[in-house]
Amino acid sequence: MNRIPLRKRLLVRLVFASVLIAVCSVAATAWLAVATTTRALRQEQGQALADDMDILAELSGYAATHPEWKGVESVVRALSAKTGRRIALTTTDRVPIADSARRGTSLPPRAAATVDPLRTDTYTEHGAQLGGIDPRAVGPYRLTAAERDKLDRYAESQRNCYTRLGYDMTVTRIPSGRPLLTDDEGLLDSGYDTGMCRSDRLAVPTPTEQRALDALGKRARPCLNRVGIEGDAFFGLVVDVGDGSLAPPIIAKYAKIGGAAVQRAAQTCIDDSRRAQLDPYVAPVAELFLGGGNDRATPRWNMSPANRAKVAGTAGLVLAVTVAVSAVVATRLVRPLRALTEAAQQPPDQHVRVPVTTRDETGILAEAFNDLAERRERLEAQRKALVADVAHELRSPLTNIRGWLEVTRDGLVDPDPELLGALHEEALLLQQVIDDLRDLAAADAGTLRLHREPVPADELLAQVAAAHRVAADAAGVALRTETEDSAWLDADPVRLRQALGNLVANAVRHTPKGGSVTLTARRDGADVVLGVADTGTGISAEDLPHVFERFWRAEKSRSRRTGGSGLGLNIVRHLVVAHGGTAEAASAPGAGSVFTLRLPAAAAPQDG
Repeated sequence: MNRIPLRKRLLVRLVFASVLIAVCSVAATAWLAVATTTRALRQEQGQALADDMDILAELSGYAATHPEWKGVESVVRALSAKTGRRIALTTTDRVPIADSARRGTSLPPRAAATVDPLRTDTYTEHGAQLGGIDPRAVGPYRLTAAERDKLDRYAESQRNCYTRLGYDMTVTRIPSGRPLLTDDEGLLDSGYDTGMCRSDRLAVPTPTEQRALDALGKRARPCLNRVGIEGDAFFGLVVDVGDGSLAPPIIAKYAKIGGAAVQRAAQTCIDDSRRAQLDPYVAPVAELFLGGGNDRATPRWNMSPANRAKVAGTAGLVLAVTVAVSAVVATRLVRPLRALTEAAQQPPDQHVRVPVTTRDETGILAEAFNDLAERRERLEAQRKALVADVAHELRSPLTNIRGWLEVTRDGLVDPDPELLGALHEEALLLQQVIDDLRDLAAADAGTLRLHREPVPADELLAQVAAAHRVAADAAGVALRTETEDSAWLDADPVRLRQALGNLVANAVRHTPKGGSVTLTARRDGADVVLGVADTGTGISAEDLPHVFERFWRAEKSRSRRTGGSGLGLNIVRHLVVAHGGTAEAASAPGAGSVFTLRLPAAAAPQDG
C-alpha cells in the first residue's frame, strides 16, 4: 500500500470526489436560492401591477358614479394604506386633485394611467383596460327606488316560476339598478321561456330609462341623418351577457337596412351621443400617478452581512459533514479491497477465499476473485493432469521402440521386416501424438491458420470416406455417405478432412464387425450440418459431456487396442470453433453415436 502515490489512493480520490460534489451542491443550492428570491421579487412586482389595476378600476368607478372629484381624497388615502403605494390624481393640466403623499412632494415624471370612464372600461374585465364606456357610468339611466322595487318583484316572481320548473336562477343587479335573471351560463336565454314563465316585463324600459333613451335619440338624430339614416330611430335596451351591464343602445331600423360601413358610422354617432349625454354625470378626466410608499423608490433586495455569514457557515458545515461521511464510507470500501489485495499477493499455492461481507460492488468483486481463484486451481490441476497424460502417451511408444532396439542390439532378435514394421508403427504413433499436441497448442494460442475456400460437401465426404475405406473394410464395417448437391462450405478443406477423419476413425474403431458408419451433409438455413453416425457400442450418459476433453477416454486403461491418444475429439472441437461452428455429440449405450458439426454455409461458385 505504501507504494501507491497519495494522489492515486482510493480514499483520497473518494474524498476529493465527495468534496467536489458538495461544492456543486452548495453552488446549486445558492443558485436555487437566488432563483427563488428572483421569482419571489417578480411575483411581488406582478402583485404590484395587479394592485395598480385595482387602484385604476376603483378610481374609474368613482369617476363613473360622481359628477366631480370632490370627496375622492378619502378614497385615495384608503387605497394608499391598503396597497402601500403613493397615489396622486391631477387634472390634465397637472393641477392636484388628491394626493396620498405629503403636500409639496413632487410627482413622478410620467402618469401611470388616465382616468376617463367615458373612454376606458375597467369594469367589464378585471385587470384590463378596454376601449369603451364604463358600465358604471349610468347617468340618467339610473332607476328610482320605486322602479327598482317594482322590477325586483317581477324578477322574484319569475325566478320562483323557473324554480318550480326545475331551473336554478339567480337575481343580479346591474349598475343602473335594474334586476336581471341569470343562470350558470350568464344571462337568461329565451329558450327557457316555456310559455308559463314570461320574461317580457323585465325587458320593457322603465319611465326613467325611456326618457333617457328618447333624449339620446334626439341627440343622435342629426348625426345619424348625416351618415344616411333618415327618419325616426327606435332605441332599445341591450344587456351584455358577460357581466350583466347596460350596453350602448342599438337602432332596430338601421341594423337591417344599412351596410357594414353605415352601421359602423351609426354606432360612432350613438357612442358620441352617449358620451355627451353621460358627461354631466361623470367626473372630469384625470391623470393617475403611482409611486412607492411615501414616494420613495422601491428598495432593492440585498443580502445583509449576517445572512452572508449564515450562508458561508452553512456551506462550511455541509463541506465538513461531507468530508467526514466520505472518509467513513471510503474506509469501509477500502477495507475489503485491502483484503483482496493481500489475498492476490499470496503465493499461488496459498490462495485463500476472501470473506464476502457486503452485497455491493465490493462484495461482487470478492466473489469474482474467489471464482477466479477456484478456476485457477482447476486450471492448475488440469495442467498437471495434462503433463501426466502427455508423458503417458509419449512413454508408451518410446518404451516400445527402446525395448525392440535393445533386444536387437543384444542379438536376441533379428531385424527382420516384421520388427521394422512394428518400430515404424510406433514411430508413426509418436508422430501423431506430437502433431495433435502441436495443433492443440496452435488452437490455444490463436495461431491456427485456415485457408478458406468454397468446398462442396459431397466431395469432402467422398474424400474422407476414400481415405478410411481400407481400414473400414479391414474391420468389417460398412462406410457410406449421404449428401445434398446444394451444400457448400466456406472452410479450409484440409482441416475439415482432419476433423472428419478423426470422427470416422473413432467410429470405425468402436463399431463391431457387421456394423456401419454413415457420413451425412445437408443444408440448414445459413449453415451446413455434417454428421458422422455409427452403430457401435455407444457412450454412457455420464461420459457423454466429457467426450471433447483432452486425453479423455471411456476406456480408463488407455489401451491402444480400444482407443487412440484421447486428443482427436478435442482437436475436432477446436477446428470447428475456428471455422465459426459448433460440435455436438449424442449417444446411448448399445445404440451407437452421432457426432454433428454445424458450419457456416457458402454460396455455390458460378460457372464461367
